Amino acid sequence: MAKKRKPASHEPRATSHLSRRGYSDLHEHLAALKKAGLLLTIDRPVDKDAELHPLVRWQYVGGVEEHERKAFLFTKVVDGRGRHYKFPVVVGAYAGNRAIYCIGMRATPEQVQPKWDHAIANPVKPRVVTQAACQEVVIKGAALKGEGNGLDSLPIPVSTPGFDGAPTLTATNVITKDPETGVQNHGTYRAGLKAPDRCVIRMATRVGGAGGYRHYLKHQKRGDKTMPCAIVLGAPPCVAFVAPMKLPLDLDEIGVAGAVAGRPISVVRAKTVDLLVPAEAEIVIEGLIDTEYLEPEGPFGESHGHIAPEEFNMPMRVTAITHRKNAIVASYLSQVTPSESSAIKRVSYEPMFLTHLRGTLGVRGVKRVTLHERMTALRRIAIVTVEKGTPRTEIWRALTGVSSFKADCGKICIAVNEDIDPENSDSIFWAIAFRMDPATDLQVLRYRSPGHGPEREHEADREDATLLMDATMKEDLPPLALPKREYMERARKLWEELGLPKLRPQSPWFSSPAGSDWPPQWDEAAKRSAAGRYLENGRISEKKKRKGLKPETRVLPDGK
Repeated sequence: MAKKRKPASHEPRATSHLSRRGYSDLHEHLAALKKAGLLLTIDRPVDKDAELHPLVRWQYVGGVEEHERKAFLFTKVVDGRGRHYKFPVVVGAYAGNRAIYCIGMRATPEQVQPKWDHAIANPVKPRVVTQAACQEVVIKGAALKGEGNGLDSLPIPVSTPGFDGAPTLTATNVITKDPETGVQNHGTYRAGLKAPDRCVIRMATRVGGAGGYRHYLKHQKRGDKTMPCAIVLGAPPCVAFVAPMKLPLDLDEIGVAGAVAGRPISVVRAKTVDLLVPAEAEIVIEGLIDTEYLEPEGPFGESHGHIAPEEFNMPMRVTAITHRKNAIVASYLSQVTPSESSAIKRVSYEPMFLTHLRGTLGVRGVKRVTLHERMTALRRIAIVTVEKGTPRTEIWRALTGVSSFKADCGKICIAVNEDIDPENSDSIFWAIAFRMDPATDLQVLRYRSPGHGPEREHEADREDATLLMDATMKEDLPPLALPKREYMERARKLWEELGLPKLRPQSPWFSSPAGSDWPPQWDEAAKRSAAGRYLENGRISEKKKRKGLKPETRVLPDGK
């Protein structure tokens, strides 16, 4: 193994190339994260096999708020045997939280949706170059063999220590090409390391699964013994983001990445396989996937939140590894959601669902589609936010549209109004409890694909179903039983003056009469009460005494 570099060499650096290129490479992206206070650099030795991923995991399971999560850059990586690696490792650099993702997109949160809409509709062809940063160092032939060489020279972390059978490539753009059309596909697929010159790639075979698997089947049908493949680590963010998206078939993701960047992405021809790879990538692993034989791979902690057992998957013989001189290894934290892999999928999936409802189906009143992340791997629970007063026909069109957009998504689809925070499960349950009638507001649709989940992915004879739920307001309801905002803000100021524990406000934390049947005289009475003038309210109510009424008879809005 090469000698350790000085920590300073791993510091993210901004370059002048960004202004000329128009999009960030990983180094420039990390520099932007550092400037924003979203990059944590770890300069002490960290074991990639037993410590690295668990350390980052704590920011997802340790009660750290989403906006407080960061990207982790490890500059001194060792393995379980004490070996030192020359390459640093970064985790969370693409979507450690939404702010990190937005920096990579070079967009505000409000701009992400329209930017993806435009990019998918207006792809930009890449620019082919002959010299590229990703090929500053080329390793081929005998240099790929033997312990400490080839894949074994890369500090690839073990994702789920205690369960995983090998270090696994996770933050990947796996590039394959349709042998009939020549259109390339970028997919995020895991690849377990097996030897310095061999790994095994897992591509989803379920309905709505991997585009690369479709290419694999075509090569098999043609009688090809192998399929060219390139595994990209550390792609520019705009390129990395397209890999986990489920874009239309036969749409080259690199063109969508170009549209996100606003200009062509530079690509270079790989050294040993007939594929075009991102010129500014950190590392490219070239190879040939065997289309005849499969090799056991796993166990591995999967994104559905369970350990995937050992399965037969696609072995790839490595024909070359190319990389930058100062390459950084990127890795995704996956497994139990929330995680980086679920965050990057969520931010890309949600705009696609919304575009489908609004654009393709023309559903009126839909404001947002939210995919529930915590413990559900995104695909299971979808929340559709609709405007108050949206016709019930449109609500049910929205729910069925979400459930049918992808074969394996939308097991439980819930419609709510804008006053419900779709990020807050307690708020969702509250809407279900008080705004949903099981007799009239539920529908069950049969014949849904079971999708991505434990032990069921290859059970073709198994089916699942979809539950649709209308938890919207059917009529005006009284305000929430919470103080108005002005009083809660006043109390919060007092809380902080008293030095009490730091608050983490959970929506809703105040109430408003807006949209409810709340007459002005009640507002005035509440103001007097909050100002200590309740006796005035008593004198007013005394004048309204009536005979012949049953207790609990409501006072009408006009005060009668």
